[in-house]
Amino acid sequence: MVSVYLGVFMAVLGIESSAHTLGIGIADHGRIVANVKRMYDVGDRGMIPSKVADFHAKNIGRLMKEALQHCGLGIGDIDAIGYTKGPGIGSCLRIGQLAALALSERYRLPLYDVNHAVAHIEITKHMFGLSDPLVLYVSGGNSQILAIEEEPYRHYHVYGETFDIGVGNMLDSFARSARLDPAWGSTVAKVAEGGSYVELPYTVKGMDFTFTGLLTSAMKALKTRDLKDVAYSLQETAFSMLCEATERALLLKGKKELILCGGVAQSKRLREMLDIMAASHNAKFCVAPNEFNADNGAMIALVAEKMLEAGVKARIERCTINQKYRIDSVRIEW
Repeated sequence: MVSVYLGVFMAVLGIESSAHTLGIGIADHGRIVANVKRMYDVGDRGMIPSKVADFHAKNIGRLMKEALQHCGLGIGDIDAIGYTKGPGIGSCLRIGQLAALALSERYRLPLYDVNHAVAHIEITKHMFGLSDPLVLYVSGGNSQILAIEEEPYRHYHVYGETFDIGVGNMLDSFARSARLDPAWGSTVAKVAEGGSYVELPYTVKGMDFTFTGLLTSAMKALKTRDLKDVAYSLQETAFSMLCEATERALLLKGKKELILCGGVAQSKRLREMLDIMAASHNAKFCVAPNEFNADNGAMIALVAEKMLEAGVKARIERCTINQKYRIDSVRIEW
C-alpha cells in the first residue's frame, strides 16, 4: 500500500479491470496516494471471463471505498475519472467502464479512456523521470518493443512484437498444462529453479518473435522430461528471445534508457538478463516495483491525470471499450 500524502489534492481516480485484477488507484499531482486491488483466484484452470467479471462487479464498490478511505477523501473530492478502455477481456473491461461512466455522470466529472499498455509504460517513465526510453512491454496478452515517434502524430511506435501470443499467456498456458497451482508464470519460475537446459525452439525474426512453437514443444517435453528442466528451459529460451530482439532495437534506435514493464516484468530472471544486456551498451535499465508492474489502478489514475493536466478534452463518445486497443493508435498528448 502506498503511503498517504497530506497536501492539496487534485485527485484523479483510476479503475483497472482488464483481466483478473481489479484495481483502484488515486493520483495527486504525480503522487500515488492510493493503490488497492483484488485478484480473482485462477487456481489451476486459468481465467473464466464471466466469473472474473462477476468477481469485479461484486468487489468494485468496496474497493473504491477502501481507496478513498486510505487517503482520507470522499467521492466528492475527486476531480476526474480514468478507466481502462483496453486491451483486455471484454466482460472485465465492461465492469470498469460502467462504473466509471456512472461516477462521471453522477458527479459531473471528466472521464478519460486509458490504454492499458500506455499506462504500464507511463508510470515507469514517471517514477524514473525518463523522457525517451526504449520499452520492452511484456504482459499476458502482449509482448512489444516500443519507443515514442512524433510522426504522423506523437505515439508509441511498435518496433517489434509477438507474432502470436504474449509471453505471459505462453507461461500461464504452460503452467495449466503442467497442472501448476496457481497457473501463473511466477509459479513456473519457482519450479524452474535448479533446472537443466533442454533444447527448445528459438524463433526471432528481426525484432519480432513467436511463442506458440516454443509452448507446444515444451508441453510435449513434459511427457518425457523432468518438469523442472522443461520449466527452466522454457523460461530461458523465451527470455533470451526477448533480450535478443530488444538489444537489436536498442542499438538501432541508439537509446541510452531501457524500460521493462508489464506483468512479466516481475520476473527476476528477465530483469537480470536485460540488466546485463543494457549495461553492456552503457544504457540505463529501469523497472518499477512489482506493485506497479502487476496490473493496478494507480497507473490508470496517473495517465488520466496527465491527460487532464494537458488539457485533453474529455469526450464521452470515446469512452467505450476495445478489447484489441492497439498502443500505436493512441495519441500521446502530454
